[in-house]
Amino acid sequence: MPGQVPRPGGADPDVAAVDPVVERFHFLVNAPALFNAVVTALEWDVFGHLRAHPGASFEELRAAVGVPAHSLRVLLHAVCTTGLLERDPDGGYRNASAAAELLAPDGPDSWRHILTGWREIYYPAFSRMSEALAAGTNLALDAHPGDEPTLYRRLAHAPELEAVFHRSMSAFTLKSLDALVETEEFATVRHLLDIGGGDGTTSARLLARHPGMRSTVFDIPSVARLAAEAKSGAESGAEPGAEPGTGDRIRLHPGDLFTDPFPPGADAVLFSHVLEIFSGAQITELLAKAHAVLPSGGRVFVYGYNASDDETRGWYSARLSLYLNVLASGQGMAYPARDYEDWMRRAGFDAVRTLTGYPYEHGLTIGTKP
Repeated sequence: MPGQVPRPGGADPDVAAVDPVVERFHFLVNAPALFNAVVTALEWDVFGHLRAHPGASFEELRAAVGVPAHSLRVLLHAVCTTGLLERDPDGGYRNASAAAELLAPDGPDSWRHILTGWREIYYPAFSRMSEALAAGTNLALDAHPGDEPTLYRRLAHAPELEAVFHRSMSAFTLKSLDALVETEEFATVRHLLDIGGGDGTTSARLLARHPGMRSTVFDIPSVARLAAEAKSGAESGAEPGAEPGTGDRIRLHPGDLFTDPFPPGADAVLFSHVLEIFSGAQITELLAKAHAVLPSGGRVFVYGYNASDDETRGWYSARLSLYLNVLASGQGMAYPARDYEDWMRRAGFDAVRTLTGYPYEHGLTIGTKP
């Protein structure tokens, strides 16, 4: 009957079907442990082994993983409860179709990179959520050395962790990047200014798709160093998934978003996964800086997560918003598209519009300088 609560750990499937929110609740309260079990399975390459050897027995998996039998038994039970692993009647294990698609591959956009970054950097901070949100600042940043006000700058003190962070960011960017690259509005761009362009992943993909385009990637010095390494790898062909033939069309320009001028000469400015970090006033300031360096007819592109218009939907945008406020910057969120449209108009752009339907709750808001 509606209103009945299934027993924890043994929910009545008929009752759970009546109230999916209750069913989701029971999964949610166990999710932190199960999330870490999935990441451990990735770390031990369980999904990769089962891709190569579907139906492998427990002993075959134990020999491949090299951990105590009881530890593996506990882990496999946990991952099987998520539905990502399946156990055959004869005891063999195999990847579920979702795991085969999402977790078995190990390319530059692998969920292995994404979830490792979330485990190492994002999720430890969430234990301080109540305290940070009540204080209105990113108190979880205290776990990282330095006195800089944002995670992005403090990671410069920990190069190995910074590399994990940007590998995770780049991998998730690649999940939604193909749709952005195919957007027809980029076809006429000649010189792109990629603000906060990280290691150059987005610019490299855009340049590979549009041979007549060149790009200037603007980011803080420690990140520009990572971009230089990625560029070198692309030129040598040493980096898996790198875009050959684009390195000579990418220029790196280290600088601070707010205190340094944007380099001139571009006919389009891209903010990809950048503006959500900041407050509305700061976003308007950055859009005004973009407006100042663009010629008449130049365009600005804002790409990233969008919360739903009524701010009630979007798991990915909700997670990002919490991460920003608890750890990364102490402000910002995955704003609804209408907010970006308003800020663009305030900065002087017109013909403002938002393209929707991109993966993982993304949208692309575009404005043109009169």
